Amino acid sequence: MEQLPKDKKIILFDGVCNLCDATVQKVIKADKNDVFRFVALQSELGKEIAKHIGVDTSKTDSIILYEPGVAYYVKAEAGIQIAKTIGGIYTALGLFSVFPNWLKNIGYDFVARNRYKWYGKKESCMIPTPELKAKFLE
Repeated sequence: MEQLPKDKKIILFDGVCNLCDATVQKVIKADKNDVFRFVALQSELGKEIAKHIGVDTSKTDSIILYEPGVAYYVKAEAGIQIAKTIGGIYTALGLFSVFPNWLKNIGYDFVARNRYKWYGKKESCMIPTPELKAKFLE
C-alpha cells in the first residue's frame, strides 16, 4: 500500500451507486482543505485496500474511510468521520458518535440495502472530469 498518499483520507465507495456518487460529489465540493481521495470499491485498488485492512466487502459494500497508517471506519461511523472532517454544518452529524455502532448502523444498513431501488444504479463506475481526476486514485 506504499502507493497510497499518507497525508490523505481515502474514501472507498460503491462506484455504481447513484446515491454514493452524489455523496462523493458533495464531499468533493465541501472538501476545502483537499483532505480526501476517492476509490471505487469495485476497482482493483479498492479491492486491494479493503483486503489490506481486512474489510469484507460482501458485508460492507457502500462506504469505507481509510486513513493510511492510522485507522479505518465503515458504514455510519465512516460517514460521521467524513462529516466531522469536512466541518461546517456537517459537524453536527458528529453528535451521533455517542451512539454505539450497532445502533447507528440500523438506519445506515436500511438505506444501504435500498439504495439501488431508491436512487438507481449505473452500468459502470463514474469517470471523473479532468479537473477532478487528481482526487481519484487508480
